Amino acid sequence: MALFNRKSTATAPAAEAPTADPALAALTGTYTLDPAHSSIGFTVRHAMVTNVRGSFGEHEGTLVLDGTDPANSSASIDVKIASVDTGIADRDGHLVSGDFFDAEKFPLMTFRSTKAEQLGGEAYRITGDLTIKDVTRPLSIDLEFNGSATDVYGNERVGFEGSADILRSDWGLTWNAALETGGVMVSDKVKLTFDISAIKAAAPGA
Repeated sequence: MALFNRKSTATAPAAEAPTADPALAALTGTYTLDPAHSSIGFTVRHAMVTNVRGSFGEHEGTLVLDGTDPANSSASIDVKIASVDTGIADRDGHLVSGDFFDAEKFPLMTFRSTKAEQLGGEAYRITGDLTIKDVTRPLSIDLEFNGSATDVYGNERVGFEGSADILRSDWGLTWNAALETGGVMVSDKVKLTFDISAIKAAAPGA
């Protein structure tokens, strides 16, 4: 069952507005990302032969979902650069240095959506502005809606997972080193990954 859907109106009068599925419309609301059950990560080719994976342990964000019209949905995410973790302390230190993210000067990576759309079934695409350091460029993230549930604490949750490929040089992350055998130490292409669990805010007066 898709998050955003409309019942068929093929036999309804042309002037009649389509009716939203009540179960899906009930998902409409504002959600806060749950960092304990969410992951924002990346994968990048290293030395031309293997992949290095990492994640950002500290992030926060808000999703505003419209269960009747996906175009009215939005997302806002802030990621703390200094929380990067690739499992190697020296590598993490290099990533937060001036060679890469320069976390002391630019502590946050941010995403602000400008457009949301349903691609079909459970597939969605959210487009917005990704800012890394002092560079802001458009980014589209393809997402799959994993469903909704009420957890054991009574929290209403929704889940999404998705990814996007970027060229890090587009955001000024250009450090590299040539290999004796040809090629470079770090690929320009980076895959960003998102595994999101978000909790619905209580309605005013609830």
